[in-house]
Amino acid sequence: MSDNFPPPPPEQPQPAPHTPAQAGPEPERSSPQPPPSPWAREPWAAPAPAGPARKGRTGLIVTLVLGVSFALVGAVVVLVYSLMQSAWDSAALSPERPGSSSSAPYTEEDEEEPDEEPEFDTDGTADVTITKCTRDSLIDWPHAELEVVNGTGSTAAYVAYVSFVDRDGELVSEGLAVAEDVAPGEKATMTAQGTGEAPEGTKCRLDRVQRDAM
Repeated sequence: MSDNFPPPPPEQPQPAPHTPAQAGPEPERSSPQPPPSPWAREPWAAPAPAGPARKGRTGLIVTLVLGVSFALVGAVVVLVYSLMQSAWDSAALSPERPGSSSSAPYTEEDEEEPDEEPEFDTDGTADVTITKCTRDSLIDWPHAELEVVNGTGSTAAYVAYVSFVDRDGELVSEGLAVAEDVAPGEKATMTAQGTGEAPEGTKCRLDRVQRDAM
């Protein structure tokens, strides 16, 4: 061997042969999820229980309401008391009645009693007279004609009650006569008509007269 040849290169380490790993089962791939719908409703969730802050707020409202109520009641009481006090002061300082010469309290005896008018006499028998007593020639019914003279001082109305009796005094029929608005001192005539047949000789009798002032 010639000395002109260079020495051989040193041996390089050889890489280990690559053995592929044993293939295992491939992982399952999840299917893609659809996007959420814009019209879908969110699930309802129960509200959280009220904490101590709400209780404190309720107590504050109740306290304010009670305070306002007491203030209003106090204002009404003060107003009523003021009005009553003003009324008492006005009554104590009221002037005396006009025309009173003393400070004595007024009584009903101080008033003058009005003069009583004389009672009107309702018995007018003395003002009425029977002027005619006959019976109808066709039906034989009796009737009486009367004259009234107002002997009072005021206009009056008269109602005369007449009885028709036979010769023996037995009642045959009755009649009524009326005169209205008879002035004082004036005369008026009225007629009392009986009902039913009356025998011959029947008489007219004035029972009573009611007189009323107009």
